[in-house]
Amino acid sequence: MKRILLAIALGLVILSSVVLIKTVRFTSRQLRVDPVSQVAMNEAQIAEHLAKAIQFRTISDQDPKQFDKKEFLGFSQYLEQVFPKIHSVLKKEVVGDYSLLYTWEGQPGGLKPILFMGHMDVVPIEPGTEKHWTHPPFAGRLAGGYVWGRGTIDNKVSVIGILEAIEVLLTQGFHPSRTIYLAFGHDEEVGGLVGAANIARLLYSRGVELEYILDEGGAVTYGIVPRVSAPVALIGIAEKGYLSIKLTVHSQGGHSSMPPQQTAIGILSTAIQNLERNQFPAEITGATGKLFEYLGPEMPLTERMVFANLWLFGWLVERQLVASSLTNALVRTTTAATMFESGVKENVLPTKAKAVINFRILPGESVQSVIDHVRKTIGDARVKITPVKKVLSEPSAVSVPESSSFENLHRTIRQIFPDAIVAPWLVVGATDSRHYAKLSGNIYRFVPIRMDPGDTRRFHGIDERISVDNYENCVRFFMQLIRNSHS
Repeated sequence: MKRILLAIALGLVILSSVVLIKTVRFTSRQLRVDPVSQVAMNEAQIAEHLAKAIQFRTISDQDPKQFDKKEFLGFSQYLEQVFPKIHSVLKKEVVGDYSLLYTWEGQPGGLKPILFMGHMDVVPIEPGTEKHWTHPPFAGRLAGGYVWGRGTIDNKVSVIGILEAIEVLLTQGFHPSRTIYLAFGHDEEVGGLVGAANIARLLYSRGVELEYILDEGGAVTYGIVPRVSAPVALIGIAEKGYLSIKLTVHSQGGHSSMPPQQTAIGILSTAIQNLERNQFPAEITGATGKLFEYLGPEMPLTERMVFANLWLFGWLVERQLVASSLTNALVRTTTAATMFESGVKENVLPTKAKAVINFRILPGESVQSVIDHVRKTIGDARVKITPVKKVLSEPSAVSVPESSSFENLHRTIRQIFPDAIVAPWLVVGATDSRHYAKLSGNIYRFVPIRMDPGDTRRFHGIDERISVDNYENCVRFFMQLIRNSHS
């Protein structure tokens, strides 16, 4: 017995020592940077430029008949009016009828080119909600220190912010040592299959190889990351895949007074319930693993010890993460029943029931592995399983944060947002950047704006807005990033 107790005690000592050593070595990954001088800008003018851009109703609707080409053409003409230096120096190409590709030529034989992305289209306003907006969604109103309207967050803020930054740099006589591409899609909100996809194919056909790509994704978040008091700048280094699967059940139908043991609705409901009860496994890997490598050292001692020793406490962290829908999406392929249709009358057995299940696929899984999971989990030949192929995408590769490109982005964020903690992140939605996978191994997703929990509710929602000083920092960020990418 004494030997057993001694062995246990020795084991605990060794375990404690390992935990302690790993915690001590779990140090901050934040770069120390020197402050940069603030470039004087006409704050009122740049805010007005964004406000007027909002007035163009460049809406992407699921119904292509709702597409208003006059608004997109008018927006393109507006860009030429307010950014004259850009349109006299940079090469402009129209791709897919409405998307824009700009080329700012660098020095011949110099550094590999880079690409900044944004999208000009916005989502529609939900019918009946217009009256709940403080200012009309397409008025582009400047009021109370904010620019109000659809696109101020998603994503005209990037388009106008990038162009504003380059217009200022051109005024200062700046010339890049590397070529800079600007790609602004017109149909990101419906998949980017005409805009971004065609721009990417065009660049690929020209043999373009990019040092890095920057698209929308994360932001400088306030009060969103638990147990971290400082603002956190989340840089998307990967994004989840997208797949919807239609489930269909056929039956004979008939009168409800003589029902079978299971109706079409009952069979389909059981299939959906099986999918919800048998979720994909949770795992802290890839981009989410990198997230905690950067955030963990900035947390209080107890949490720092936990994240320094995920080999021991990983099960506990996973259990906490899956308890919240927000963090659950970071650690597994999610399953969401989003549509269900069946029946015409309360006393008629339906002959058909159909539903749509949406999956956001974690890197490491694939479209095929999700389909296989669905077939195995449902296990019922009466349920027809059909992938919706119109809009689907594999999860992206993970861009490593150990690259010089990520370090450059990290440094720029710390220069413009000196109080922010920078961390890699998994983007749980989809962006146009997925179309550019062949052009670079360094794809990052970040919009240089501050966002608090209230702002996240405005995303695709009511009262979308951005403060003028927030937008000014956005412009300063792009200016500094271009300068930092110069060498």
